[in-house]
Amino acid sequence: MEELIAYLLQFGHFNAQQRALILTKAKHRRIAKGAYFAEAGKISTHIGYVTDGIFRACYYDTQGDSFTRYFVYENRFVVDVTSFRDEIPSTEYIEAITDCQLLVFSKEDFTQLSALIPGWHDMFVKITSYVLENKLKVTSNMLVQDAQKRYLTFLDHYPGLANRVPLNMLASYLGITPSSLSRIRKNIQ
Repeated sequence: MEELIAYLLQFGHFNAQQRALILTKAKHRRIAKGAYFAEAGKISTHIGYVTDGIFRACYYDTQGDSFTRYFVYENRFVVDVTSFRDEIPSTEYIEAITDCQLLVFSKEDFTQLSALIPGWHDMFVKITSYVLENKLKVTSNMLVQDAQKRYLTFLDHYPGLANRVPLNMLASYLGITPSSLSRIRKNIQ
């Protein structure tokens, strides 16, 4: 739980009593590989802090093919923000692509923390802004890069992650075929 506190302290401050309150609300949860943390069509009722494992946010087309939008891994929050905040059905799936361990806050507990800890809401606004800015920077660069450069940018931005996610999911994220990704990997080794 110390990782969670250290992460939060990057975006705000709280005293020892508030820290203890946060830790009483955080519940350990395990999500098995292939299970969903959030599902399209359902309202997200939890926000999780990943302590071990990797998730991917994805959607499915009408043929049932999945498209990976982004990955969430250790020391980051995982949530469909809009669904959680506005209590509306999610438009995407958040799938565990490895066995995952999380510290989870229910919507009710999260709301209580917001009422009891001054700055709690603002802290999460800062976290959301930080995450979105990073995603936009990476995504914007990918739009103008060739496939090899997109892969190299991914390696630079997410060190070690490429070897932990399935090839087809990484290729989907990069907007290329798995065979193209295999050739790129072979060429840059």
